[in-house]
Amino acid sequence: MITAYVRLEVRRTLRDTSFVVFGIGMPVLMYLLFTNIGSGADTGDWKTSSMVAMAAYGALGAALGTGTGVAEDKGIGWLRQLRVTPMTPRQVVIGRALTGSVTVLPAVAAVLAAGASVNGIRLEAWQWAAVALVLWLGALPFTLLGIGNGYRLTAQTTGLVNVGCGLGLSIVGGLWFPAELFPHWLRSLSDFTPTRRFAELGQSLAAGGAPGPAAVAVLAVWALLFAAYAVLSYRRSARTV
Repeated sequence: MITAYVRLEVRRTLRDTSFVVFGIGMPVLMYLLFTNIGSGADTGDWKTSSMVAMAAYGALGAALGTGTGVAEDKGIGWLRQLRVTPMTPRQVVIGRALTGSVTVLPAVAAVLAAGASVNGIRLEAWQWAAVALVLWLGALPFTLLGIGNGYRLTAQTTGLVNVGCGLGLSIVGGLWFPAELFPHWLRSLSDFTPTRRFAELGQSLAAGGAPGPAAVAVLAVWALLFAAYAVLSYRRSARTV
């Protein structure tokens, strides 16, 4: 039942023109602008690091966007229909999370492809695969955050909150600008953000190293918190929808 539910939601998402334009095209455009304008634009290390950060940004946006779809479904009564099925609240949340995990792949792949084809980035085959894999799996916490917002808020409010979450987490997490340029206090705060650690996973692999245990631990803690938030939000919505 979960498989059929996920297949339906993925088809609905990929048919959305705004998802293709903003969820896939925008991260690619930002990456190419950031790495081809300015005095440090010709630095290979910067182009590689920024490629991973912008792929993470694309994954973040697609993951949070899952929550907007949830809020819209709540408004049209789709969630009410799901509650008459044998699916439990946990299964519904898992199904939505899996949908978000699938829809982050096009954004990640598009930025990585731009890095290889336009900026001439060269990595080993295993590095390309490993970076794509960790960015795919690592986007799960943000999918859960978006889902939690979607179940808890109205469609219009969810869109605004998700955009705010995306911008805040991207900037403080160092996806747009290197965290090394931040003041000391902001750099210390950035270390505890899920986005900083999310990008760090892919950047370590792109540099030929292994992700640090601190990055994995911080991201895992945020995943548990966002998962609990998503389930509680779904249960709360059952009392109002």
